[in-house]
Amino acid sequence: MKTVTMKFGGTSVGSPEAISNLVDIVKAEHDSGSRVIVVVSAMSGVTDSLLSAAKAAAVGNKWGYLSTSEKLRDRHEDTLNILMPPGRVREKTISQIKSLLDEFTEICHAVSILGEETPRIADAIVSYGERMSARVVAAVLKSKGIESTAFDAGDFLVTDDHFQSAIPVWEETQRRVNEKLIPAIMQGITPVITGFIGATSTGAITTLGRGGSDYSGAIFAAATDSAELVIWTDVDGVMTTDPRIDRRARVLPYVSYQEVGELAFYGAKVLHPKTVQPVLDKGIPIRVRNTFNPTYAGTLIGEMGEPSATIIKAVTSIRNISLLTVSGKGMIGVPGIAGRTFLATANAGASILMISQSSSEQSFCFLVADATAESVKHSIETHLHEEIARRDIDRVDVRDDVVIITAVGAGMAGTPGVAGRVFSVMGNSGINVLSIAQGSSECSISFVVAESDLEKAVIKLHDLALESVPN
Repeated sequence: MKTVTMKFGGTSVGSPEAISNLVDIVKAEHDSGSRVIVVVSAMSGVTDSLLSAAKAAAVGNKWGYLSTSEKLRDRHEDTLNILMPPGRVREKTISQIKSLLDEFTEICHAVSILGEETPRIADAIVSYGERMSARVVAAVLKSKGIESTAFDAGDFLVTDDHFQSAIPVWEETQRRVNEKLIPAIMQGITPVITGFIGATSTGAITTLGRGGSDYSGAIFAAATDSAELVIWTDVDGVMTTDPRIDRRARVLPYVSYQEVGELAFYGAKVLHPKTVQPVLDKGIPIRVRNTFNPTYAGTLIGEMGEPSATIIKAVTSIRNISLLTVSGKGMIGVPGIAGRTFLATANAGASILMISQSSSEQSFCFLVADATAESVKHSIETHLHEEIARRDIDRVDVRDDVVIITAVGAGMAGTPGVAGRVFSVMGNSGINVLSIAQGSSECSISFVVAESDLEKAVIKLHDLALESVPN
């Protein structure tokens, strides 16, 4: 008997209708003879409400977090009342929701008294969204005849104490899955596990970062040797580009792990960038499907890149970024400047999205999120103050009106002239390319353009991708 892990996102549990679809999907897979592991996000909008409540508590706004608690209680109870008949299971679940929200309110009281919201407290507060969602889904499944139990992921998923962006401790996680989760599955229980959250070895709640429920699904799929990981969302699959930019966007029937990893990292919203990592070594296929269109096959993600009629398979973009340029004639031949710059960037808590350097070594540039740009600039100037003082470095510039465009396709590898074709398209469209980077895998080309050119650049490159995708 195979095991299938299914992850359902916020919109897939965001309403009674959506949860009803979820139940039908899980029941169909269960009735076909599979064991099913369900991983759920919070109901859509709940995470943002919890974060707002935490901020309200930090400034002493008692009404802010108390009203949030009441609204969340009503929303989850209404969902249970619509989807379940009266009885012991429904009443027990409503009582569990109340207890969770009482805990949430107590934490907010403490935050209000302290006047401070630490990352550890923020993780504890935001976890209540998934914890309520899991209990609701498990109860509705049980009412439909599927033996189901809600589990907090922290019972299995052990992480470090990097709150708000925790890293799994793989060996301990696998041990707990083997001891606690797999025996429950073998007894015929369909577990409903909270996505997005974990816990330290001492039990402190952590989160994997926004959108981390996809990552959770992949972790549990790998740890249980699932035959497949299905990401249920509100789109039909991985698309050739963002349909909000170009309405001609189509679903890709198949992409490789490598291709979807590039797409996720460079702005595609369909998967969390870390999702591929846990399943890669075990070769577990991922399928992206639409909860609201469950008969559609969606996109299959697998190990091998499939050749296509065109080199470019998809085009994606990232907004809200800044381009930092470190330049100076005195940099030529001076070792360590780039390394120290990137260390300063890390010390500022920023991740580098893309790097490019001139062959003369007189300048190099890299991109970070807008929110971290000024702190990164300050950190670089602090770390390299001696080089700046003696004019080895002339300046550190920040430009925030830029975007990254990435063209992705396994067919790029080993194909001559890909970059030339891409830049011919850009040049013929009057789009100035500010910087370019291509990884050693040659699976993608990324370049920076002015934000005002984003739509034109995406649409023109998307023309190349559409040539091979069936209508």
